[in-house]
Amino acid sequence: MNPNNRGPEDHDHDAAERRDGSPRGARGDAGGARGDAGGGGPQRPAVARTVQLVAGEYLLTVNPVDGSEIEPCPPGEHPGRPGRRGPEERAAQRRAALPPEPVGPAAPGPQPLMERGGERERLVRLLSRGRSVRVTGPSGSGRSALLDAVAADCAELAPDGIVRLSGYRRTPTDVLYELFAAVYDAPLHRPDRSELLTAVHEIGAVVVLDDIEFGGSALDEILAATPECAFLISATPDVAAPSPDSHLEEVFLPGLSRATCVELLEEAVQRPLTEDETSWAGDLWFESEGLPLRFVQAGALLRQRDALRAGAEAFEEHGVFAEQPYEPHDVPHEAPREAHFGEDGRDAPLPSLGQAAAPAPLLASRLSEAARETLRFALALGGACPHQAHLPALAGETHADAAVGELLGCGLLSPVGAHYRLAAGVAAQLEAADAYGEDTEARAQSAAQHYAWWAGHPSVAPERVAAEADAILAAMSVLVAQGEAGRQSAVVLLARTAAPAFAAAGRWGAWERALRHGQEAARVAGEVAEEAYFHHELGVLALCTGNLDRARAELEASIGLRGALSDRRGTVAGRRALALVADRGGFAPGAGSTAAGEETPGGGTDLSASPPGGVRAVLARLQADEAATVVTPRRTGSPGLRRTVLGGARRNKVAAGAGALLAVVLGTVVTLGAMSGDDGGPSDRVRSGQTADEDDGNNGLIADETPTQGATSRPQKPGGTTAPGPSVSPGTGGGDAPSGEPSNSGEPSESKPGETDDPEPTRPPSSSRPPSPKPPTKPPSSSPSTTSPTPTGTSTSEAPGEPGDGTSNSASGPASSDPATASDLAWGATDATPLT
Repeated sequence: MNPNNRGPEDHDHDAAERRDGSPRGARGDAGGARGDAGGGGPQRPAVARTVQLVAGEYLLTVNPVDGSEIEPCPPGEHPGRPGRRGPEERAAQRRAALPPEPVGPAAPGPQPLMERGGERERLVRLLSRGRSVRVTGPSGSGRSALLDAVAADCAELAPDGIVRLSGYRRTPTDVLYELFAAVYDAPLHRPDRSELLTAVHEIGAVVVLDDIEFGGSALDEILAATPECAFLISATPDVAAPSPDSHLEEVFLPGLSRATCVELLEEAVQRPLTEDETSWAGDLWFESEGLPLRFVQAGALLRQRDALRAGAEAFEEHGVFAEQPYEPHDVPHEAPREAHFGEDGRDAPLPSLGQAAAPAPLLASRLSEAARETLRFALALGGACPHQAHLPALAGETHADAAVGELLGCGLLSPVGAHYRLAAGVAAQLEAADAYGEDTEARAQSAAQHYAWWAGHPSVAPERVAAEADAILAAMSVLVAQGEAGRQSAVVLLARTAAPAFAAAGRWGAWERALRHGQEAARVAGEVAEEAYFHHELGVLALCTGNLDRARAELEASIGLRGALSDRRGTVAGRRALALVADRGGFAPGAGSTAAGEETPGGGTDLSASPPGGVRAVLARLQADEAATVVTPRRTGSPGLRRTVLGGARRNKVAAGAGALLAVVLGTVVTLGAMSGDDGGPSDRVRSGQTADEDDGNNGLIADETPTQGATSRPQKPGGTTAPGPSVSPGTGGGDAPSGEPSNSGEPSESKPGETDDPEPTRPPSSSRPPSPKPPTKPPSSSPSTTSPTPTGTSTSEAPGEPGDGTSNSASGPASSDPATASDLAWGATDATPLT
């Protein structure tokens, strides 16, 4: 059964199929669509609904699959000046701003407005003069009823009529955008800040703003932006007072007098009060300070008492039923009989003063099971009552939609905007009762699953989803605060389904809250892909609202997460949005960056790389709500580490510059070593470019002893000392840095086996030269290649005992303590060649 459309097919089992052929499913679709959840037949896949709207200077495409896409709005796509709504459209807007009419036989009629004539006339007089007024009174003092009466009296005062808005959980920006949408006919158009202020500046209306939650400078901002509007605002005493310069009239709403409260009680029970009831009403007036809500609830207690007494009298009158105990259908079976009829079973006593001061548990115990289950769901959702069309699916009872009328008649619900919520003090009273504060998380999860199915149905309009925003967000908040990973998946699914609808309906405050709840739930549940989606949407939202720093940080986090998952489509969407942020922010992405999704020099896209500093570093910055920066350690000559805060393109440029500087230093060191002379060494050594003397007695060759691999000799100064040679700081080249060995010709000379003219073995070392100690074996290099190309005319020594560098003078002193291979020396010389 569809509660919004009860036709013949609700009672015809042969018409259980929908017109489109799909089976009729679960109840509770407030959007007029019969769902497929709960049906036994096959289900068709849901169609992803994309909505395209103009947000300021951007064209926003809300895509619930890969993430919203944003681009500059083409000139032909930007809407012109919006037109104003006509009287009929304004009347439809006012009806939509009211809560739905309750259904069922227990639906109450309108409550009379008593003892408020003076305040009513004063408010109408002030509004007719163009003055704005704030009505301040405690919860339950009848502020909403007074505002309704005054709005009816001021319907023809302003050219744009009456505009009803709700301030419950609204920011000043939300109020201004809702005022714009109520007066102007601009579908799928959300103007930017300047356009919004220009549009609302020309509105001339009486704005009824109920349940406002802000004051001070925030309220001054709204009043300054709408100089042609007269505001009728209601607030509780705990809301910040308006500033002295706001010129806002204050009207305090006191409680009713004792005589008026007795009259209100008689109106509720439709009969004169007895002496005991009048005395009981006086005690209640003193305790409640004359709040009308307390006497509405007290009237419900007396009506229930009258129903119980009437049932007992009817039971005694029909003696045929005398042997069977009487229990009304609205009284729970588990309740003791004495609680309703008294000890003698013939009369129901008056409630005590404590029960009258906190009547919610007693009132609920005499209601139907569907009404009590509705109270449990409202308590689980933070006080927000689901729409009456959702109650059959949530409570599991066909006629549960009539429970709203029962609760309104008892004063347990009160209207807030376009929906209902628990009246003041009811939530605390129900939490004290053991039967209503249990299993709140399970009911919140059940509501989240139901709303996720309903909001994702193709026939449910985004405006219908936005009307249930309070209940949807309350379900998310309860489950996210619980922190259990098992319940977070329901939050993620609900946020993925409801957030695009909030964006399309213009409820961007609810959109942001849903995205943040979904992002936190996805992080706890470990759903990386969903977390990336929520970061992307938050970045797009920040870009639309002009917060470029936040947009950049959110998009970088999304790109990093999607790059780790190799999500190419999502990464491309994020890179496009990030490029637009860079264009609006006046900065350019750094060249050669390897952030995830950036184009590489080869023309490809690196999807596996992380953003600068890592994804988790970006997420940590987002949680701290700071600018996107990356902390990079830099090693200096002094002990310890110094941290340099860089970000984005600057980090890439500094890294490239550091690499170039390191290459210059290394090349300079090797070049200086190669250019240094050996004035103190012997001159009978074979050098590069020379030939051996054939007349020499030793076959024309005088060769040094072959240096062992890794040994390094230094030029000998006169006097037998060894001159220190140039060295390179350790840590470069993958191992210990080599010391360059200069030659007389200014370039290193090395030889390989078979390159000398004399094929005879090398001359053994002289006995006057002590042999060099064998240095420790160099560990294998971690680089793939152990050799490097050498300059032309040089050769490398490949093994100990083979002919090596002809210019080495290992016998002139002990071997160096810094072992280095010839390949290391050749690597340094090769790098230094272009620089010299």
